[in-house]
Amino acid sequence: QTYILTDTFKMFASGDTDKDEGLDFEEFSKYLKEHEKKLRLTFKSLDKNQDGRIDAKEIQQSLKDLGLNLTDRDAEKILHSIDADGTMTVDWNEWKEHFLFNPADNLQEIIRYWKHSTVLDIGDSLTIPDEFTEEEKTTGIWWKQLVAGGMAGVVSRTGTAPLDRMKVFMQVHSSKSNKISLVDGFKQMIKEGGVASLWRGNGVNVIKIAPETAIKFMAYEQYKKLLAKDGGKIQSHERFMAGSLAGATAQTAIYPMEVMKTRLTLRKTGQYSGMFDCAKKILKKEGLKAFYKGYVPNILGIIPYAGIDLAVYETLKNAWLSRYAKDTANPGVLVLLGCGTISSTCGQLASYPLALVRTRMQAQASMEGSEPVSMSKLVKKVMQKEGFFGLYRGILPNFMKVIPAVSISYVVYEYMRSGLGISK
Repeated sequence: QTYILTDTFKMFASGDTDKDEGLDFEEFSKYLKEHEKKLRLTFKSLDKNQDGRIDAKEIQQSLKDLGLNLTDRDAEKILHSIDADGTMTVDWNEWKEHFLFNPADNLQEIIRYWKHSTVLDIGDSLTIPDEFTEEEKTTGIWWKQLVAGGMAGVVSRTGTAPLDRMKVFMQVHSSKSNKISLVDGFKQMIKEGGVASLWRGNGVNVIKIAPETAIKFMAYEQYKKLLAKDGGKIQSHERFMAGSLAGATAQTAIYPMEVMKTRLTLRKTGQYSGMFDCAKKILKKEGLKAFYKGYVPNILGIIPYAGIDLAVYETLKNAWLSRYAKDTANPGVLVLLGCGTISSTCGQLASYPLALVRTRMQAQASMEGSEPVSMSKLVKKVMQKEGFFGLYRGILPNFMKVIPAVSISYVVYEYMRSGLGISK
């Protein structure tokens, strides 16, 4: 009796769109149509072999795709609760009759609420792209979410640009013999170029968000199709492979902008008049290959960063879902920000030495008296002169920008969602 009352209240609250505490025929009809459309999408996504029936294995596989491991017995229990005719399979009519008056319909709400790389931008672009639900894809909401994420990245990177410039400055110029503290570093920058110089390199860092996001998303969808078996949904290790390959594809396409970002960040007053002047001077002085300096450590860095970020985020997500998710998979702001911050920080820790090597290789020609060296020689040189921790120069300002970057990007993303008319 309690369950019936609860379900009736949920349905009533879900259908009462004008919040007048009454449910008229028009609202009820609209609720049924919308609800049935969502149920149809969920049913199709669960029905892996498209035979019009769902069995225990398909339920088990779908939940595994969402990061939830279910035993055979638990999958059969779920199926048994929906199966009206005792065949141990569920057809569309059984599915519809079971869920039609229950607003908690969508198994893919986990995907909807647990967006990571779209929502949170910490300045690095090596994360695995987010999944989108069938509903988000068919209604076209996905591109609005990417636009909202892109704008969040623009504001977030601009807000934390001084710390990002300090990180690059310390990666390239700091050493045992030339120790640079945060305060001294900022004093040097302001003395040399004024307060505005703290934002050097931010323009190209912001401009590259749009092409990189678009290429990465399109490449990710294509790689998923190539890796998926029998037209089914890809598993976690395949998702990691598809995401890493998409990241490598996007990085390859926009890498010259990465080199220009480093050069513009480190430039002295009057060295370059802008992005195009920088590109022209690099091309004239060093040739085309200069635009791909540091490319190898950059691509290698994708694997530890994306792998650890994904593994930590999924572990934290599953721990929260198994312990606290009852009526909804929505984790709330603090849990989402916390999980994203921890996973990104772990990813950065693992890949930071490669990021430092990449930055030094990109900056080589702009450093006085430095000769071009290979990745392995550069690592040996740093290890001999400064020891293992020399590979972590600049990590303090890098970590300092994580929390403000995550917070700014989340707030802007939520504002953009509202502005673009994306409902919760």
